Amino acid sequence: QVQLVESGGGLVQAGGSLRLSCAASRRTFSNYAMAWFRQPPGKEREFVAAISWSGDSTYYADSVKGRFTISRDNAKNTVDLQMNSLKPEDTAVYYCAARRNNYYGTKIHEYDYWGQGTQVTVSS
Repeated sequence: QVQLVESGGGLVQAGGSLRLSCAASRRTFSNYAMAWFRQPPGKEREFVAAISWSGDSTYYADSVKGRFTISRDNAKNTVDLQMNSLKPEDTAVYYCAARRNNYYGTKIHEYDYWGQGTQVTVSS
């Protein structure tokens, strides 16, 4: 079992930055691929970014490529999402997810554990 706790959400103006962090409970955190998903108001949950167990491979949704950066620290059991040049359409609840696999996926069903989510609101 892996428990995930997100933090760092909040309200920011368009063009601003936020850094989300996800803390994982499990000692074998390094065996898990990690990802961030988001759910905008009234819409389905969607993939944002993912990172392999070692951190040497990452993948981004086209909508955030060049603006968001995912990273992980296996010594601290954390995965972060640095979000720059934020837009109102980035407003969503952001979820951290863990996959019992060394390599990441981009589909919701590929992930085994989820955090409770953190709200990000970008004002225009």
